[in-house]
Amino acid sequence: MTPTTPQSPFVNLLGQDRVRGFLETAVKSDRVSQAYLFVGPPGSGKTEAAYGLAKAALCKDGGCMSCDTCIRISRRTHPDVHYIAPEGISSYVVGQIRELIHDVNLAPIRASKKVYILDRVDLLGGASANAFLKTLEEPPADVVFILLGRTREAVMETILSRCQVVPFRRIPASESIAILAQVSGADAEQAAIALASCGGSVTKARSFLLSPSRMAVRKDVLAILDRMLYADDLDILDAAKALLGAAKAPLADVRAAQEQQLKEGADYLSKSVMRTLEERQKRELTVREREGLFELFSITRSWLRDCLIVVSGGEDLMVNTDDSVSITRLSAQTTTGAIARAIEATDTAVSRISYNVNPQLVIEAMLFDIREVFQCQM
Repeated sequence: MTPTTPQSPFVNLLGQDRVRGFLETAVKSDRVSQAYLFVGPPGSGKTEAAYGLAKAALCKDGGCMSCDTCIRISRRTHPDVHYIAPEGISSYVVGQIRELIHDVNLAPIRASKKVYILDRVDLLGGASANAFLKTLEEPPADVVFILLGRTREAVMETILSRCQVVPFRRIPASESIAILAQVSGADAEQAAIALASCGGSVTKARSFLLSPSRMAVRKDVLAILDRMLYADDLDILDAAKALLGAAKAPLADVRAAQEQQLKEGADYLSKSVMRTLEERQKRELTVREREGLFELFSITRSWLRDCLIVVSGGEDLMVNTDDSVSITRLSAQTTTGAIARAIEATDTAVSRISYNVNPQLVIEAMLFDIREVFQCQM
């Protein structure tokens, strides 16, 4: 019987062949650096590459994709792989970095190494950056840092000089659709809808197509938008509550995995480590909830974009073709200026979530603004 060839830990890094080849070569030649900076636009696969590199660093077989370590990392439940995002309004807070520095000096819990994935390091500056730089320059031997940023120019030079920089290219929309259709088995129409719902990320769109709960959220959003012309205030409040509940529904699977992780660790982890793990899990839930809200806004924006396209006479460019009847009906009763204001309301909602405004209030305000724009055209 012919033995199976282990999968690459970067098998899900789509549309970035040069990056994938570079990272695979580094792993095979045992030249994985202790500090990387992945730079590229949203949706280019930086996060997926970071988790792939984490598998390569922690798995005894360089990221076999089938062992307990690789499975835990894929599920985002490995206690030695930490994802950190800015908690401040527009940057990291000093307390985050202090906690990170403290944690870096602790021993790994399950593996021989620890991996820290820091998102949006282009927002890391000031006192937070200064506190982090010494640790980045001289990390413990059992630590790997993977920093993620939008552009090289936006990252502090002192951080750049301490990292191996890996650039990710922007994947054109047509290529993204083709890639997603190939790897998921979806047709081009379904792939385009999934990409629009996930802000253009091929990786997120692929998981979207496999998630009945996330696809159900999209249906709920479209149904509510269809009723905006005739919704009263109570309808808006009920709709906002329903959408927030729907956006949080996928978190049930995350909570179940976290509870299992705590249950497994209770037998061998100290109380202080368990408390640290619980705090990390709370932060992960916050990040996942925010991702769900951003997806909700992406779906809304995509639908409004289709309305704008139809009003402008570009029906052939519509993405949400499964809701074409509603889009066409609404578009016949509004103007490009009105829809542009509705899209602006969606962008404002994204900004407000980034500033940690109460999610339900954000959704309510967005729906009220969209309703006002549409009803004033009647």
